Amino acid sequence: MKEINTADTKQLMLVDDDPNLILLVKDYLEFRGYQVTTAENGREALELLEEKIPDLIICDVMMPEMDGYTLVQEIRKNSVTECVPVLFLSAKGQSQDRVKGLNIGADVYIVKPFEPEELVAQVESSLKQASRLSKYQNPSLSNGPTIKVRRNVELTPTELKVVQLVAKGMANREIAEILEVSQRTIESHVSNMLGKTGLHNRTELARWAIESNQA
Repeated sequence: MKEINTADTKQLMLVDDDPNLILLVKDYLEFRGYQVTTAENGREALELLEEKIPDLIICDVMMPEMDGYTLVQEIRKNSVTECVPVLFLSAKGQSQDRVKGLNIGADVYIVKPFEPEELVAQVESSLKQASRLSKYQNPSLSNGPTIKVRRNVELTPTELKVVQLVAKGMANREIAEILEVSQRTIESHVSNMLGKTGLHNRTELARWAIESNQA
């Protein structure tokens, strides 16, 4: 496989079995300056990934041949593609559907129908987050030393879920919606983890979670 593209023009892959959606979304993203490769299902997407690794993947959930869930699982199992951001587009908008999608390994879950500007905003946010995380994961790109925390830090199962979502760049409000609790509860969990680790903010917490393989 080739290396992930590092050119200024970001490479996106759009995976959906609806030709009308493919056409509309591709045109809109290309108008915004992105280069877009398309695939009709997960199996075709995996074949394309053998040739070129995009900066971000946008995919439907329900597709023939191979659905979005299976595609993301395959992406996350491959060391070359495991860090590529994935945005799910789905008509299934129930809370349990969003939770499943994020637990499978998607970074963002967008419910159809959606506004094109919302998609672009999520794409830009995910690309920026991926750029920041790549600096944490690659010592040659990181400007600071490895994050150090107190010894024997033990997180509760809920705290572990929260810190994993924090490491994905999600706000407390978004995490609260996913876990179906109040925002104040999430703020309390974050505060508790900062106390346990001795870290100062969510950015340090996210970096520590990645460096210590908590996320």
